[in-house]
Amino acid sequence: MSDRYRRFQRSQLEPEEAAEVERVAAIAAGLDEYLTSRSEAIDHAHQLHAGSKLIQDIVGDYLEPLGFVAEYKVSGPGDYAGAARADFYYQPPDGHGILVEVERGGVHTNNHDLKDLWKAHLSPQVQHLFLIVPMANWRADGRARERPFQRMPSRFAAFFQSPRQWIDILSLHVFGYGPLELHLDGEDPSPGSTAGVGTS
Repeated sequence: MSDRYRRFQRSQLEPEEAAEVERVAAIAAGLDEYLTSRSEAIDHAHQLHAGSKLIQDIVGDYLEPLGFVAEYKVSGPGDYAGAARADFYYQPPDGHGILVEVERGGVHTNNHDLKDLWKAHLSPQVQHLFLIVPMANWRADGRARERPFQRMPSRFAAFFQSPRQWIDILSLHVFGYGPLELHLDGEDPSPGSTAGVGTS
């Protein structure tokens, strides 16, 4: 696995749950390898003022042939049912569903990551979440506004540690994309340049 992948899972799992988590982890490993192989295209798509759809399309090129469905309506209780959509969803024949969300701007500033976690928690069909986030988002002046991937352990680890803190998913898989530092054609740009970097 690359250094742009983090896995969180419940601290205690039943044998059948542990087997399911490992099957999902194998899918995550394939996605991690694919994202690494497409890093140049992803970096190009992660540009100033671009939306997450460009990144989502690249991710979909890998996931949809595996059976993941794009823009899937997620079931849930009460008024929540039908109101939430997942970027991708997959229902394995031998386990619980996998929800995939591709985020870009506002991952932490607008708590999009926690909203995705809540979406997975509320859906009875989902037990696994793939969260694909930027290594960094940038201000117009070239400064990093947030570094979502680096903050994931501090935001999510507690939800999987003790039974009292558990949420209703078995595993979370976080993938980072895009440059961590500013770059231009493989080299550091001049101060204030935003070429080759993403923001929202």
